[in-house]
Amino acid sequence: MDQQFLHCAVPLSPAVDARIPVLHKIDLIVVRLPFVKPFATSVHTWAVKEALLLRLESDGVVGWGECVADPDPFYASETTQTVRHIFKEFLLPQLKPGLTIGELLASWSPVRGHGMAKAMVENALLDLIARQQNRPLHALLGLSARRIQSGISLGIQESIPALLDAVADAMRRPYHRVKLKIMQGKDVAWVRAVREAFPDLCLMADANGDYRLEHAPILRELDAFNLTMVEQPLSYSDIVQHAVLQAGLATPLCLDESIHDLDDARSALALKACGVINIKQGRVGGMIESLRIAALCQHAGVDVWSGGMDETGIGRAFNLQLQTASGFTLPGDTSETARYFSEDIVDQAVVLADDGFIALPEGPGIGVTVLEDRVARYTLERESIP
Repeated sequence: MDQQFLHCAVPLSPAVDARIPVLHKIDLIVVRLPFVKPFATSVHTWAVKEALLLRLESDGVVGWGECVADPDPFYASETTQTVRHIFKEFLLPQLKPGLTIGELLASWSPVRGHGMAKAMVENALLDLIARQQNRPLHALLGLSARRIQSGISLGIQESIPALLDAVADAMRRPYHRVKLKIMQGKDVAWVRAVREAFPDLCLMADANGDYRLEHAPILRELDAFNLTMVEQPLSYSDIVQHAVLQAGLATPLCLDESIHDLDDARSALALKACGVINIKQGRVGGMIESLRIAALCQHAGVDVWSGGMDETGIGRAFNLQLQTASGFTLPGDTSETARYFSEDIVDQAVVLADDGFIALPEGPGIGVTVLEDRVARYTLERESIP
């Protein structure tokens, strides 16, 4: 075990010193946006995006956060209902004006887990504070603007020809990399077909935990296809078995669902369980924790990228702001809005330039304006909290 990563000092973002303003209005809003087409993984297929939004208002300025939890527990143990409960009963009581963001996060430490709930609140506060200061979120976080690399995640397709058509369409956009969802029975032959058709493509495979160590010989066959990584082939919560598997593979493993916070990242690096880490800021507790994980990985020479959770334009804007950090070295799961929604709830859709890069949205905070008339149109439920 390489213990240096267990004790490595990780710098904090200057945003931890920002202070919480007086909040005059707090709203929890559930919206439901239909996907352009269903998105399938080895775990489940989703036809709509049902998202829990947090709206904070202070002196006429509004900040937004989006919870990445689903209404069902098929991806994660957190759901929109558990998030509502944790927020109202345990996180909200600590939300006191005058506290710094760092002090607030420390006050939440007795609440074990629930990173999605914490991220929703932290995100909304950071957006609000940045808007009050009339500067972009990345500047509040101590980061500099840059264009963002694009990547696309393709759900499990009905057939290999359908998969090849989807990859060809992605290359015409052009995305900087393509990630394929795989599962038992739809793996080696499917990846081989894509690699033969697109020999120079930056290609990844994502298993969403569908395999076990006994399937190592099958996963080892993927070494032949020069993949950038194989993502989360084993259990959702495992690190140790991934370390065993990684020792027998030439292809870097990427841990995603196994990484819930900085300590999980430390353990993964110390055990040499992966060569890449996928940081989903909405799952690991927010932007500040994500930056700490990215800094640790950068120190270790481990590649990092920003995963997506099929967010609306609110969550997608947070992911873009996060990727201005230098630790994010690989293209993330940031694809065009039109691929997911025919109509979004923000004013600036994510669109690829001719070279595949994405420009940061212009404006204070997360850079986009939330269109409240559209939010109202897609709202299933709205709760104002005194």
